[in-house]
Amino acid sequence: MTMNHSNEQEPDLIHVKLKSGGELETARLTQVCEILPPEQDGLPWLGALINNDVCSYSYPIDMNCTVEFLNASHRHGARIYRRSLTFLLAKAVQDLFPDAFFAVEHSLGTGYYCRFEHTDRSGLSKQEFDALEAHLQKLVESNIPIQRKNVSFEEAYRALERENQNDKLNLLRYRNPPRITMWCCEDFSDVGQGVLAPYTRCLDSFTLIDHDPGFVLQFPAWNEEIRAMEMPEYERQPHLFEIFQEHKKWGEIIGIRTVGDLNEAIASHKLGDLVKTSEALHEKKLSLIADQIAERKEKIRWVFIAGPSSAGKTTFSRRLAVHMRVNGLRPVTIECDNYFVNRENTPLDDEGKPDFEHIDAIDHDLFNDHLEKLHRGEEIELPVFNFQTGCREFPGETLRLKEDQVVIIEGIHCLDPMMSRGIPREHAFYIYISALTQLTLDKNNRLSTTDLRLIRRIIRDNRTRGHSALRTFELWPSVRRGEKRWIFPFQRLADVTFNSSLDYEFSVLKPFVSPLLAEIKPFHDEYAEARRLIDFLEMIITAPAGPVPLSSIVREFIGESSYHSG
Repeated sequence: MTMNHSNEQEPDLIHVKLKSGGELETARLTQVCEILPPEQDGLPWLGALINNDVCSYSYPIDMNCTVEFLNASHRHGARIYRRSLTFLLAKAVQDLFPDAFFAVEHSLGTGYYCRFEHTDRSGLSKQEFDALEAHLQKLVESNIPIQRKNVSFEEAYRALERENQNDKLNLLRYRNPPRITMWCCEDFSDVGQGVLAPYTRCLDSFTLIDHDPGFVLQFPAWNEEIRAMEMPEYERQPHLFEIFQEHKKWGEIIGIRTVGDLNEAIASHKLGDLVKTSEALHEKKLSLIADQIAERKEKIRWVFIAGPSSAGKTTFSRRLAVHMRVNGLRPVTIECDNYFVNRENTPLDDEGKPDFEHIDAIDHDLFNDHLEKLHRGEEIELPVFNFQTGCREFPGETLRLKEDQVVIIEGIHCLDPMMSRGIPREHAFYIYISALTQLTLDKNNRLSTTDLRLIRRIIRDNRTRGHSALRTFELWPSVRRGEKRWIFPFQRLADVTFNSSLDYEFSVLKPFVSPLLAEIKPFHDEYAEARRLIDFLEMIITAPAGPVPLSSIVREFIGESSYHSG
């Protein structure tokens, strides 16, 4: 390939700028695989970012563009890897157990929990488990092509009908694109939900872990220090698994298990009933938690509520206070955010930027001092953090606890033992809250619970802080790093876990977030993530916010909450 320094390019040539450095000119419709450099760190190439859009290994480049090649060490490449390995697992199950029910349900630790059922029993025997693992490994070693095909809508629809893939037909029921992307590996095919790896040999690192009544497909992670993929040690999370399973059973009861089920409910004018039923479940769970606290009212003086960003902690804590009052308790609240250190004392991350997720961004020494004084019956002066000046102030408000009062404290670090080190365990009640959606796209394609929180945060940041979606995307990696370091490790310490997701909310959130995502353009680095969310939301029927009660956790994000101003 030769460089052309002329101001006018030949019409059949396109100009490609490489993100790694360098430029080239090549024939129009040259495939990505034809311009790939040698493998980096021994990792095969899985696809490419073309003008910040994730494209396949075989994508024909048809315009002047900037290209970045993707392997599993890249965040978008890691997503391709996980999606591709899930696709290959579905093929392996069909090859060995064509009459079994198989579904990829939700993330669990460093992998995906997969449900497996025969007609007469759940789970796999030891022999079946070993056979599945061996067959998956054989498929990888056989280096079979994974091919992308565009077919007509009718052809795809008829094929899915013949194969009785009703979950995928449901996704197409309220969509009518002229063509459908299919991914094929030998005689197995699936409707495209994103780019896949070009060959099965690219997927040579995985672990299957028995997790009755199903199993976990565990993925490798990139270790920057040794510049290699490694399989992290799997840590079981029985409490979290129980919450997912409980919500999955709830979805089965109300008949909303997939996006297709949700669309059908909305199209059938059943949104109002779905909203009422979903909100009633939240009310019931809140009431049960308040009952547990009331049963131990002689001892419990402190209720700590923790969870990741946009889990709905604030609305949850205020609704819980109402239920506690119904039980004869007298709750008061202390806001952890008022204990932020002054802005100049905020710890810095590895890039030298303020790390507001760090435990030391909170003055936990002062916080613990105040808790211990209140526990002894002493009076304290409450701080107020001024977010405009970045300084903590003491305007004169004091607090002394009465004997029958219970303190509710909400914040991302509230399960960290450093935040309650002076409080006897028997006097505290710990609650973990997160948004763990049980919905899936179809049997082979899960929904990310993180995406739900991200969408919530984009909407709220725009409404309350004037942030663009681009700004929220820029902050999100730091938020996620903070969650993994400072929040998730302590969720097992909770007395109870509350799932704040609502099965209807994607349809209500869609009209609020879609215009914000559309403001992110292909020349922005965050375009691939925005495009991925837009593509997902296009599968969901929009629903009005009118039926959502003002007390709902959803209102914390879209506005008009009875618990929040604005």
